[in-house]
Amino acid sequence: MELLVAGENVDPELLAEVSVLGHPPRVLGVFRRADLPRRPTPEVGLALWRVADPGNVGTLVRTADALGPAFVALSAGSADPTGPKAMRASMGALFRVPVLPFDEAPGRRVALVAHGGVAPAELDLSGPTTFVLGAERGGLTDEVLASCEERMTIPLAGAAESLNVATAGAIALYERARRANQTVSSRPA
Repeated sequence: MELLVAGENVDPELLAEVSVLGHPPRVLGVFRRADLPRRPTPEVGLALWRVADPGNVGTLVRTADALGPAFVALSAGSADPTGPKAMRASMGALFRVPVLPFDEAPGRRVALVAHGGVAPAELDLSGPTTFVLGAERGGLTDEVLASCEERMTIPLAGAAESLNVATAGAIALYERARRANQTVSSRPA
């Protein structure tokens, strides 16, 4: 992306009118969606199936940045990652994390399911891996589940039924990164 070298002064009242924030920003940036990162695609990432909450989408983009490098793939029906709430939740990570269509997510697909999957400790998470997550109410369809090679369930304590989709995605990426770092640090010097 080319950097903005000059700006224009805008009346603060005008910024307040177009802002969705309680305290409008004093600085505004304009970008083209085509300028968002696309390639190279990292070997690990998240594929979101109809995750419509923009806060969750933005949080997962931020998580992919923090625990990656990782990509985020979005199906139709997922929230727009460039919408105001998703942009805020991503905290700028959207400009570093490749976002691609759901069907273009590479690697072995591991579906995160609330029940009936294998615990993360029992799965081989090496190599190109896409963690597939569904919307909190609808989950993953039978067709999407059939496209996945593995199913993973994060063990929960007590009577907890499930995790927030952003939390589940963060745990999956953390476990993958933890193992990758453990492998690197355990090699002889």
